Amino acid sequence: MTTFADLGLSDDILRAIQDVGYTTPTPIQEQAIPYVLMTRDLLGCAQTGTGKTASFVLPMLEMLSKGRARARMPRSLILEPTRELAAQVAENFEIYGKYHKLSMALLIGGTTMDEQIRNLDRGVDVLIATPGRMIDLHERGKIMLNDIKIFVIDEADRMLDMGFIPDVEKIGGILPPLRQTLFFSATMPPEIRKLADRFLKNPKTVTVSPPASTSINVRQVFINLPSDNDWQKREALRLLLKRENVQNAFIFCNRKRDVAMLHKSLLKHGFNAGALHGDMEQSERTATLDKFKRNEVTILVCSDVAARGLDVEAMSHVFNFDVPFHADDYVHRIGRTGRAGRSGTAYTLVTPEDAKNITAIETLINKKIECEVLADLPEPDPRVRQSSGGDSRHPPRGNRHQGNQNRDRRPPRHQQQNRPAEQPPRNETVAPISYNPSQQQPVVKAQPAARQQADDDHDVNQLPAFLRRPVTTGKSS
Repeated sequence: MTTFADLGLSDDILRAIQDVGYTTPTPIQEQAIPYVLMTRDLLGCAQTGTGKTASFVLPMLEMLSKGRARARMPRSLILEPTRELAAQVAENFEIYGKYHKLSMALLIGGTTMDEQIRNLDRGVDVLIATPGRMIDLHERGKIMLNDIKIFVIDEADRMLDMGFIPDVEKIGGILPPLRQTLFFSATMPPEIRKLADRFLKNPKTVTVSPPASTSINVRQVFINLPSDNDWQKREALRLLLKRENVQNAFIFCNRKRDVAMLHKSLLKHGFNAGALHGDMEQSERTATLDKFKRNEVTILVCSDVAARGLDVEAMSHVFNFDVPFHADDYVHRIGRTGRAGRSGTAYTLVTPEDAKNITAIETLINKKIECEVLADLPEPDPRVRQSSGGDSRHPPRGNRHQGNQNRDRRPPRHQQQNRPAEQPPRNETVAPISYNPSQQQPVVKAQPAARQQADDDHDVNQLPAFLRRPVTTGKSS
């Protein structure tokens, strides 16, 4: 059996690993670390939760232990797609590098630049950043990338999904050509392979599991629902939370607004829940995640910002309130549980409208997923309007546009309350209309001449006196 000592790591790193409690490397660590130590470019593909972060953190500590950083010129750069993942990698550097004197800086958005600039001025060995903040500081002249020796792109496919590839290409063009480049991801779509061909030189490819595969430690279940009804989906989720022995869980939604709505509904029904999505302030996101890791919050409703790389110890369950739009995201979501050899459970609420996405998921992972129907799920009342807070009882109002039209036609409320009693209809004489097919136009029947003249006289007599005077034309004499 291979140990960390067999991989060529120093005694200081081995001590830090032993303090954490790790004894044997994972397959991706066992295969990747020796190639990284040989300064080879690497393309690593492994399912989430297998220790990819340590695959580049440990050898980087070994390689950077010799040398010294200069002001504003970091020696290595790690790009991460999200702030949470960048912060987690920074924590791993602090844990594994506790017996080293290497300096580190974390450049992420949502926080002030002042402290980040001060760290850069002192010189850093390891720079961990998100692409946006990285480019911003470089354009301000606060950082120079001429001394980068190791360039790491973590969760490369997530960079593609979030639209960061142009930024990654821009940063790669600024870096010196003589460097070591490492790609790590759980999935490897063709676009990422094309990008790897541009950035990597004679890379070593390490694949320890089939691309986009899921862990055998995760039990996957699809909960079939009869319709795409939000009230019924929330009811099904609450039944599962009560039925299962949930120690802690992520609940994933496709949209940020649905995160807020579902969070409000769970709080209303007495669940200890928090929310996490990209529109929150960074300080609030960090505080919420810390509470979840300390078990002060046991259920975290989140968007896909939490689907990549976040490592929470002993995560028991993952719930997909919405089927993800992209099949790759399903792999990352359920990868939050069943980590480090532990078992986990992943439930996904499926409606008939999700058939296409479900087929894409099963095709990607090459596996037929178990299906279940909740027998005790109540039917929604068709007269009940679904509210954002969840489950208030009001009559339906129809669709939004129809409701606005009806509202515009109604008179003001004070006129409705004080309106007079209805008057009987007036006896109005309407000229009958006949249709002549040859003319293709409605024809009004002519009235008798005597009746027409009487009507004209009546109309003239009703005019004011000054209007009944004869009108002359031409110039007056």
